[in-house]
Amino acid sequence: MNFRPFPVPRLGPYADRPRSHPPGGRPHLPLRPLWVCRACGGPWPCAEARLLLRIEYDAHPVDLAVYLSGLYHEASHDLFRLNPQDGPTPRDLFERFVAWAPYRR
Repeated sequence: MNFRPFPVPRLGPYADRPRSHPPGGRPHLPLRPLWVCRACGGPWPCAEARLLLRIEYDAHPVDLAVYLSGLYHEASHDLFRLNPQDGPTPRDLFERFVAWAPYRR
């Protein structure tokens, strides 16, 4: 029998933002490799996560862009590996992860 080894997890950015609000509440973090919100079950970043990320990175929009771009890369890798035929397009993922951020003017 010819077995393929399991894929090695990638060492991309760890999705630890946004922090939970209110403190002690359930944080709106992604559940990988599906990239759905752990708190509300919607596609991550959900509306609550986007709002909290904007607040948290208000004074540092470039840092938010770098963080979201790294997660976009990781999500595209995970989602295309899970479902290569019917996965989201790169444009859809870009709009979901990066295009909404406030640094675009």
